[in-house]
Amino acid sequence: MPDSPDFGTNQYLNINEELRQQLKDIVSQFHAPIRYAFAYGSGVFRQAGYDDKKKPMMDFIFGVSHPGHWHALNMQQNPHHYSGLRLLGSNTVSKLQDNVGAGVYFNPYVEINGIVVKYGVVSIDKLCRDLIDWETLYLAGRMHKPVKILRDDARVRLANQVNLTEAVRVALLTLPERFDEEQLFEKIAGISYVGDFRMAVGENPNKVKNIVHAQLDHFNRLYYSLLDDLPNVAVLNNGQFQQNQNPKFRGLMVQKLPKTLYDHVVNQHRTFASRHNLEIPLNRSDMYQQIASSANLPNYMDQSLRSIIARPALTQSIKGIFTAGVLKSTRYATAKMGKWIKAKK
Repeated sequence: MPDSPDFGTNQYLNINEELRQQLKDIVSQFHAPIRYAFAYGSGVFRQAGYDDKKKPMMDFIFGVSHPGHWHALNMQQNPHHYSGLRLLGSNTVSKLQDNVGAGVYFNPYVEINGIVVKYGVVSIDKLCRDLIDWETLYLAGRMHKPVKILRDDARVRLANQVNLTEAVRVALLTLPERFDEEQLFEKIAGISYVGDFRMAVGENPNKVKNIVHAQLDHFNRLYYSLLDDLPNVAVLNNGQFQQNQNPKFRGLMVQKLPKTLYDHVVNQHRTFASRHNLEIPLNRSDMYQQIASSANLPNYMDQSLRSIIARPALTQSIKGIFTAGVLKSTRYATAKMGKWIKAKK
């Protein structure tokens, strides 16, 4: 329950204590108020396929109450973090953050305490909407995978618990009756990459497998308690999972899909039914069961996720050229391409 002292503690992941303190010290360097903060990526959690000798950029997300005010304060303290856009003022930066892409404003290649970091700023309201409704899946998808929470907020913790539960439902709806933990976690970790153009060019094509393989313990911490709460999933003696394929259970999972994904999936089914003269039940519960039993459900999911993810991912990347500046953007793109080419060999 949300008022339980243990609620959401599955989101608290352990990392090396020295690294944890380094990350917290970086967050504390900012004078502008940060309500929620987490660090993520290969700089925090080791990933297979990356050179351990090279220190990657540390990635952060900062959730703030009032982005315009936050940027005004941060521009006074850290004007060198920003591209030439800061000359247009904090209100312009805030509007660009909120209205273009996924609602995040990134400042990359910033050195703090001798460590190179990239930090993204997002409003708490925007973050929670994405976590609950999957509006863009840009941050909700990022938080399907292990992140290190450095500054917590009860509202975000509740929203993210909803987000993690929704990710489990989506994975179950596209998995067979029996599956193992790596299949489950790869489905979950891969949700936010469906339709993301960066997976075609710029990201390691083995990224999802590498993340799950290297961080299996963290995925277990995040999701095992959620699986225990599902009445339609059982753990077998061989360590595999078995889900109840009863249409009633599966129909309930369709009904509880996050709002944006639910709308897309239902529309996909209605379109298919119209083209193939399939009668859709008037009773909503029966309609959910019909969708859940459809052989086209994986395709509905795939097309729906692409519709949600593709545009925000592209426009967020284009926005990054302006927010980071040409030199930093070129440096970032070159580094990504280098990883991609290396993985292709």
